[in-house]
Amino acid sequence: MAEQQQRKKIPLVPENLLKKRKAYQALKATQAKQALLDKKEQNKGKKLKFKRLEWFLHDSWRQQRDRVRLRRLEVKPHGLEVPDKHSLAFIVHIQRINGVSSLVQRTIARLRLKKIFSGVFFRVTPQTMKTLRRVEPYVTWGFPNLKSVRELILKRGQAKVKNKTIPLTDNTVIEEHLGKYGVICLEDLIHEIAFPGKNFQAISAFLRPFHLSMARHATKNRVGFLKEVGLPGYRGERINQLIRQLN
Repeated sequence: MAEQQQRKKIPLVPENLLKKRKAYQALKATQAKQALLDKKEQNKGKKLKFKRLEWFLHDSWRQQRDRVRLRRLEVKPHGLEVPDKHSLAFIVHIQRINGVSSLVQRTIARLRLKKIFSGVFFRVTPQTMKTLRRVEPYVTWGFPNLKSVRELILKRGQAKVKNKTIPLTDNTVIEEHLGKYGVICLEDLIHEIAFPGKNFQAISAFLRPFHLSMARHATKNRVGFLKEVGLPGYRGERINQLIRQLN
């Protein structure tokens, strides 16, 4: 009897509190199940979209045109001559590549121009000119001057650091990643891009592609905007006008 009296009594929990706990646990289980279902739906990818027959014919025509054009380049490789006085070029993606051949798409991806109206600097060599010929109907390119290079880097310059995109607003970031090439500030970076040297490839890879802006009326009048931008292909020094228009 004495032992039973020494035992402590278990406190009773009110019935309404037990009901609230049970309802809360059921709610959390339902939410977890719904979150799992939502994740599975996201992993399935985008929903199928309806595509008209005319678009299949259009894509097939673009692929056939690319195959013929690339075959002609192999038979008669009349590539563009490498200019002597220009060693830097700027290339801008201005035409959509939906439905084009896989070789063109891979070349565009290798040039880091997946998004339309994005641009990159590249060094003019026979190999880069050969690569450029593959995607010439979808890009425009030319030779930028020092003023255009400076304006692009100062306004839209971004760097890739540990798979993150950061703006070029701090010289310490430039010195940390490019100090081994003798580049310690933004002015050194602009000089190395404008006048390509032996470290141009590494410095250019440090920069993210330049995402140029579109005019406000471009979404409403796309045809008119493309007429303002001009045709794809070689522009020479007139690329500076396009840079100022889209920068």
